[in-house]
Amino acid sequence: MWSRIFQMGAPVIAAVSLALPLSAHSQGEVFKASKPMHIVAPSSPGGILDQTSRLVAKALTDIVGQPVIVDNHPGAGGTIGIQTMLRAEPDGHTLVMGSLGPNAANYTLQDKLPYTAADMTGVIRVLTMPDVVVVNPKLPVKSIAELKAYAQNSPNGVSMAVSTSGSSGHLAGAMLNQRAGIKAVEVVYRGASPALTDLVGGQVDYMVDNLITALPLVRSGKLRAIAVTTRERSAELPDVPTLMELGYKDFDVSVWLGLFVSSKTPAATVQALNAALNKALSDPQVQKTIAQQGGSATGGSTEEFAQFVRNETTRWAEVIRAGNIKP
Repeated sequence: MWSRIFQMGAPVIAAVSLALPLSAHSQGEVFKASKPMHIVAPSSPGGILDQTSRLVAKALTDIVGQPVIVDNHPGAGGTIGIQTMLRAEPDGHTLVMGSLGPNAANYTLQDKLPYTAADMTGVIRVLTMPDVVVVNPKLPVKSIAELKAYAQNSPNGVSMAVSTSGSSGHLAGAMLNQRAGIKAVEVVYRGASPALTDLVGGQVDYMVDNLITALPLVRSGKLRAIAVTTRERSAELPDVPTLMELGYKDFDVSVWLGLFVSSKTPAATVQALNAALNKALSDPQVQKTIAQQGGSATGGSTEEFAQFVRNETTRWAEVIRAGNIKP
């Protein structure tokens, strides 16, 4: 169990390639909008949910024939954004950008949620990318082993920033602490931006964050990357080892984002949205942008995404209960 401190700040909510090319999933009628569409990003501008929503919205606009607007509704670990989508007309014109926390882990982490998994239908998985363990470069730590030793020898202990409770970074960090025997104070923020600001400023010692927000700070030398959380190394950080390489067996945690609609949305509409979104994710500029950020455009069928979310929900329920991880 780790002690916890809560900080306030700007809310920001988090690569596996398909066996088939995205175009193989783009068959069938493509959704054509009858009015402007909305993608709800459960975060403030600037984070992975917001950036990805805007990238998809831009590519989707020409496909559906109407403007696609990104609406930022941060707060409550994604709950406010999901509720916003669920209040909209279930006609396919309003989607929410979901992620591991609000759409899988929080069903176990949170005692009460104002929605259930049955309230939503997954349309498509949008992207997958690694998380990365980053430290303040002033810290005398260049590896996980050195982080563990530093934590053991520091009279004041160490602190781990958490961007959002229930995020992939939070869960990966909790797993790492548990398996490495690192006792850390978890400093929980309302988004990646304030967490990273404090990490760069030295107010906290380390963090597990997604590549899209951490990578620019690593490249500029403001943060040091010491491990990635996926099975394979990141092409953007080829010299940074995986936790599995460092002896943490089966440590494979990815950030994933996907689009959801209300479960009241007609099935034919969901399939048409899936076809339109597979087409958007096949856009070379979309794929290039996501790859430059360290991820991969995922795509696929609604059935594949539904099974993936079920698997993630089951997997993280077991991890959360076994590790007594708290929100």
